[in-house]
Amino acid sequence: MYITFNELRDIKHSLPTGSVARIASELGIEEQTVRNFFGAKKFDNGQIVDIQIQPGPNGGIVQIEDTRILDLAKQILEEASTPTN
Repeated sequence: MYITFNELRDIKHSLPTGSVARIASELGIEEQTVRNFFGAKKFDNGQIVDIQIQPGPNGGIVQIEDTRILDLAKQILEEASTPTN
């Protein structure tokens, strides 16, 4: 899957508070690994994620091999936008 780096960061910044912890918990990974997926570069406590960033407009083009983190982030955004009655 391909997405611009700016789009990836916009998704991260749109997530409700606690989403990084929820994604990490549901996928059984470190929270820092989730942050690294969205562009952080702190690898002491988290794993390097399987993404490649190529230079280009909008921060560059990101190639994502494993979309589980992104898929769950999009699910969380969808849940947050669904009105509860």
